[in-house]
Amino acid sequence: MPRILIIDDEIGIRRPLQVLLERAGYEVESAANGLEALRSWRERPGDLVITDIHMPEKNGLETIIELRHIAPHARILAMSGSDLTDRIDVLGDAAMLGAIRTIAKPFRLEEMLLAVKHALAEA
Repeated sequence: MPRILIIDDEIGIRRPLQVLLERAGYEVESAANGLEALRSWRERPGDLVITDIHMPEKNGLETIIELRHIAPHARILAMSGSDLTDRIDVLGDAAMLGAIRTIAKPFRLEEMLLAVKHALAEA
């Protein structure tokens, strides 16, 4: 069963995503920020990381950079929906830094499931 790590500072995003993915048959852990997530990843790496971009402590772009150093082949799906996303291309930046998929918030649950399936299928 694929293991997924969700990183988002908003419990209103993190928890529903966890429930959705667990119901779809995935093993899921979650973290409220990049620092927490990197600790979790070092203890027990997984198959996919889903990270928000705008978070306190360590944002998603910093988390992607550090994940690429400790786990060069990690599959990363980046998501963002802040007002800043409209002014600067943070999802494009995430892709350049190593995210293999990106998704803009708000998204439909079906869109996220499809993005997860595609991300896990990529070598």
